[in-house]
Amino acid sequence: MWDLIGPAGTVGVILIIALVSGIKILKEYERAVIFRLGRMVAPRGPGIIYVIPLIEKMLRIDLRTVTMDVPPQDVITRDNVSVKVSAVLYFRVIDANRAIREVERYLFATSQLAQVTLRSICGQAELDELLAEREKINTRIQTILDVQTDPWGIKVVSVEIKHIDLPQEMQRAMAKQAEAERERRAKVIHAEGELQASHQLAAAAEIIAKQPSAMHLRFLQSLVQVASENNHTVVVPLPVDFIVGFLEQKKDQD
Repeated sequence: MWDLIGPAGTVGVILIIALVSGIKILKEYERAVIFRLGRMVAPRGPGIIYVIPLIEKMLRIDLRTVTMDVPPQDVITRDNVSVKVSAVLYFRVIDANRAIREVERYLFATSQLAQVTLRSICGQAELDELLAEREKINTRIQTILDVQTDPWGIKVVSVEIKHIDLPQEMQRAMAKQAEAERERRAKVIHAEGELQASHQLAAAAEIIAKQPSAMHLRFLQSLVQVASENNHTVVVPLPVDFIVGFLEQKKDQD
């Protein structure tokens, strides 16, 4: 076959293959970083692009948001409690050229920076702040990472603390604290109820003192309630003054 084509035809076929090999197709979320004889030129894509064979070299960069797990980090909080903290990092490349030119292996570099920042920020907070104010800590970590990765052409979208692993001793201590807090609230609520009830009883006593007949009505109502329960014994309360007068009268007779 090559004999039929001849030397000129062979060279022509090789050139055609070389020219066709320079045609590249990039997806919508991809960009091509081009090095022309070692010098970086403007990025290309998406769609069909052409890379000059033997002269230009192409690297594909994905511009989609990357979800990266930050491994659990051993952290000592400001109040000297040892915990393990893990997080999730969301970031994306916004400048493909800088992501290749300014840092070696930007994915690895961003992961290491996230781990160091997570340990640093969590170590500056107390345990209660770490547990109750996660949004605040997430924002601080995101701000620091965004500033430090901006020269690399990377935008940190979000940072979320995923899990905080507490020692067993600390978990038991926090459970006791929560139980004591619930008991304290229960006692306070009970005391407030007793106070309100005493105010109502005092007001009722004032009303009865002004209307003596109200006491007799209350007494009759109590008898009706006792009789409705099918009891065979009825307790009839007597005024103290009546009993005292009766005892004095008997004493005089003796």
